[in-house]
Amino acid sequence: MQIAENAVVAIHYTLTNDAGETLDSSRERNEPLAYLHGHGNIIPGLENALTGKQAGDALKVTVQPAEGYGERHDEMIQDVPRDAFQGVDDIQPGMQFQANTETGPRLFTITEVNGDTVTVDGNHPLAGATLHFDVEIAEVREASAEELSHGHVHGPGGHDH
Repeated sequence: MQIAENAVVAIHYTLTNDAGETLDSSRERNEPLAYLHGHGNIIPGLENALTGKQAGDALKVTVQPAEGYGERHDEMIQDVPRDAFQGVDDIQPGMQFQANTETGPRLFTITEVNGDTVTVDGNHPLAGATLHFDVEIAEVREASAEELSHGHVHGPGGHDH
């Protein structure tokens, strides 16, 4: 079966940056990543490259920022007062938190703490990065009616309710 919209796909992948450093890998978890093709479960550049492939295929995919996690936006970086973090005694760069914004919940990463000012970045950590995937397709199957209605995979490698 070829990968097409509404197919359940299980892939093993290793994600590296331009320097060749491994950023993530399903191989370390010994379980492939399962997703529902055509439902926005993975980044568009990778999903598009997998269309038409089948179980057993292996490929290398380079995804530009526009088809990955987007470009970096300087307006997503802002300084906030330290007292905005009430209940957090030790604020350190690298910490992440979720905040409600005008466009809904967003994940922010603390990038700097300088006295009473904390710099936060609302860009995705991989925004602006060119992503390199080494992918092996482990399985392709038809999605169940329940998976289609929920918009994601159930079962091994997927989501159980």
